[in-house]
Amino acid sequence: MTPVWYAALVGVRRGCTELRHTFTTGQDVFGYVLWTVLLVVPLFLARDDALKGAGISLGAFMLPSVLGMTLAFTGLSTTAQLLATEREDGTLLRAKAVPHGMVGHLVGKIVMVSGTALASMALPFAVGVFLVDGVARQGGGALLTLVWVVPLGLLATLPMGAVVGSLVSSPRTVGLLMLPVMGLVVVSGIYFPLSELPPWLRTVGQVFPVYWLGLGLRSALLPTDAVAAEIGASWRHLETAGVLGAWAVAGLLLAPSVLRRMARRESGAAMAERHRRAMQRVG
Repeated sequence: MTPVWYAALVGVRRGCTELRHTFTTGQDVFGYVLWTVLLVVPLFLARDDALKGAGISLGAFMLPSVLGMTLAFTGLSTTAQLLATEREDGTLLRAKAVPHGMVGHLVGKIVMVSGTALASMALPFAVGVFLVDGVARQGGGALLTLVWVVPLGLLATLPMGAVVGSLVSSPRTVGLLMLPVMGLVVVSGIYFPLSELPPWLRTVGQVFPVYWLGLGLRSALLPTDAVAAEIGASWRHLETAGVLGAWAVAGLLLAPSVLRRMARRESGAAMAERHRRAMQRVG
């Protein structure tokens, strides 16, 4: 086994260890539960509101949509937050000091964030199917759609999260950048069909992965008649794969060079300077 592959294997083990830790830590578990509550309350309130022409309730429409939103935001924001935090506390500098340490570290983050994203989706889904009718009754076809939509969604968001985490100056900056990202919820058809928005807002929403992840999951989990609520009354699987694939390719092309640049600039002096500035802000 080559040193790089060995480092990647160590990264997989590290990622699994971090997942086991987060699933057994009270504070993290509370965060998953709180996120689930925040997502399912709107589903519960809208479970009896019919979605015109689609044969389902608004709550049923929203469930796969919020799962897609969760996958996109976890892949983007969690990856960015982890990289920014670990650069500031010196974790990345220690990984850089070990041969192929950055490879193992990044593989571990990919495993950890992917597992976190899936867990963040699984809990709301498990609760939501009991609150709303007409979801997850599509059989094997739904499973086949999920098999390509979910991994492609992770590929479309994880590398971009790494790019953001490499470029920002601190974890606090990541939080500020996520505020406009939350605005995508409004124009991504999460809580109501995108077809109800003005044409120019529909165009904006269809540029980003959030809408396409929601659409892909709706095509997998909702009845066939629900397609009437979508743009062009079509699930647009080809377009979904194309847009998510384009974001994945862009992220995979950008992330390695940005991460290498970040790693080259990491040093003890740089970390000490960040700590000095942080202490000045506290003072």
